[in-house]
Amino acid sequence: MVVPIFLVVYFSIINTNGNFTLDNYTKLFNPLYMIVFINSIKLALISTIICFFLGYPVAYIISKSKMKTRNLLMLFLVIPMWMNFLLRTYAWMSILGRNGIINTIIKTLGFKGIDIMYTDAAVILGMVYNFLPFMIIPIYTVLIKIDKDVVKAAHDLGANRLTVFKRITLPLSIPGIMSGITMVFMPAVSTFVISNLLGGGQFMLIGNLIESQFTTVGDWYFGSAISILMMVIIIISMAVLNKFDSNNDMNGGGRLW
Repeated sequence: MVVPIFLVVYFSIINTNGNFTLDNYTKLFNPLYMIVFINSIKLALISTIICFFLGYPVAYIISKSKMKTRNLLMLFLVIPMWMNFLLRTYAWMSILGRNGIINTIIKTLGFKGIDIMYTDAAVILGMVYNFLPFMIIPIYTVLIKIDKDVVKAAHDLGANRLTVFKRITLPLSIPGIMSGITMVFMPAVSTFVISNLLGGGQFMLIGNLIESQFTTVGDWYFGSAISILMMVIIIISMAVLNKFDSNNDMNGGGRLW
């Protein structure tokens, strides 16, 4: 782990002549690249938020199911992850295409087809589909560990289901939520396969920019600088989430009163 990181840092602070320079980092402030960074973070945040609002109810329902049903539902959730990431993304191209399944159904019903491919919506959909399990699993893992006696005690004391969820289930599941957000946001902000395939190369995200610098442009120096920037973004995001989680614990986020 140390050697590759050291090499990336080294390439980011030298030029083609091997001399020390910070030009690779000053290049990052070019408005063109700033738009790429902002767009990457925006799409990653949107997909993370959607994953949370879809993933939490699913994790909650699975955690409340009987053991056999729970294991079966988790199996259905994990099975798609056994398939190659690239193949899963290619499958969405056939679903969202002009002659894809969705448009075929819409046209059969007598409506005009829609163009989803090569849009922000297609990229976000691909992110949500591929990263949703990373939101569900950590939340589910925390929910099944909540002591049922605590929930029963709350009901015995007159709390309804909504109160139990707001005062007990949700606060105690925050560690899983924080883990899920981290596990979704990090790959979403750095992905390049999804934006290449579902965005049709029209959307340049941080991952695409890094890939192009190393494989197409051949500018390893600037590519390394972008990689370091992305590492910093991810570290800052994790620090903020951990800080939020710590503050929540100190302020009584896990209290039952």
